[in-house]
Amino acid sequence: MIEKIVLPNGVRIVYEHLPWVKSVSIGIWVKAGSVSENEQNNGISHFIEHMMFKGTTQRSAKALAEALDAVGGQLNAFTSKEYTCYYAKVLDEYIDIAIDVLTDMFFNSLFATDAIDKERNVILEEIKMYEDTPDDIVHDLLSRALFSGHALGRPIIGTTEIINNIRREDILTYLEQTYRPENTVIAIAGSFEPEYVKNRFTQLFVNWQRENALTVTSQNTFEQQPVLVKTKDIEQVHICLGSYGLAAGDPDIYGLHCLNSLLGGGISSRLFQSIREERGLAYSVYSYTSNYMDTGILGIYAGLTMNNIPQVLTLIKENFEQMLNDLNEEELHRTKQQIKGNFVLGLESASSRMSRLGKLELTLGRITPIEEVLAKIDQVTVEQVKQLGTKFWYQQGWSLAAIGPKGTQEVIESWHK
Repeated sequence: MIEKIVLPNGVRIVYEHLPWVKSVSIGIWVKAGSVSENEQNNGISHFIEHMMFKGTTQRSAKALAEALDAVGGQLNAFTSKEYTCYYAKVLDEYIDIAIDVLTDMFFNSLFATDAIDKERNVILEEIKMYEDTPDDIVHDLLSRALFSGHALGRPIIGTTEIINNIRREDILTYLEQTYRPENTVIAIAGSFEPEYVKNRFTQLFVNWQRENALTVTSQNTFEQQPVLVKTKDIEQVHICLGSYGLAAGDPDIYGLHCLNSLLGGGISSRLFQSIREERGLAYSVYSYTSNYMDTGILGIYAGLTMNNIPQVLTLIKENFEQMLNDLNEEELHRTKQQIKGNFVLGLESASSRMSRLGKLELTLGRITPIEEVLAKIDQVTVEQVKQLGTKFWYQQGWSLAAIGPKGTQEVIESWHK
């Protein structure tokens, strides 16, 4: 059973007791990601995530790392477009250690100038590593093409120039603006005593206050670029074709999940079968959705040889349009079963349960019951999927992003015309 309490200062605590497991996962989720940033501090959310592990008033960076390692636990964090999460997973007998370490990092991090300078170099190396993974870069290129001029179009990790210019005072100002009680969710799932955990986190967070009112400027305008190509000396071309999807809370989201699964969501999908299995034109080809609080992306990725670009793009077009014409109840039923199976299997660990609690509460303010999710998947109709597909394919603009060797730009533009 999922329980939720809201502290007087706005901090939300959501927890799910799972008595059949021997572990507990805890996450502190903050609504602070790259969409909270501007052009001058892009990457600062991710920078702060790194700095939370670099020492507190009570522990050195090494002591933080050793605390959970010593009991076989995990301590980590990640930053996304819309939020940052700090999480720990331990055997249930070590829950107090996990709570102590996470809250120490969250409230008592030093953000020492020398540590900031040292970690700056680590992040700059991370940017270089990221630049060496074109199959990741192309997704950021698609976001830039779809959301040019908007924070959603900027990379989570930032750029070398901006990271070099971030200073301690910038970090502290950003923390004051975004790391606030009303922006924070604590999610716990696993084996624990519910009353104890509720009281413990209440005690730790109830007195947390921020003096100044939150003043983050909302950015609602953006431009779409039809084609965005980056030239890089690599063997393959990586392409992403994408359009605007749906926000996470949109009532049609389950229809979109079905559409995505039918199109390119697995090895039995139309794109995988047509492009890889039947013709051998690409090793990796799939579709995907990214759902944000206010909008989303429906994307299609393929990694391929430059000469195959025109044929693969044409096949993507043909498969999408054919799906809108001949989708039937039997194929949709198989897809629903696949989606439901993947969904339920993905919730068998305490970590996945915790992540679901934190993300849904932070972004939607509501934890959708599992039974409700399954029922809404079952309610999707062939006509609904076709209507959504028609909207995405014919009524919205698509952007094409690519990264590849010299000549890619010309091949892409020639097909696009």
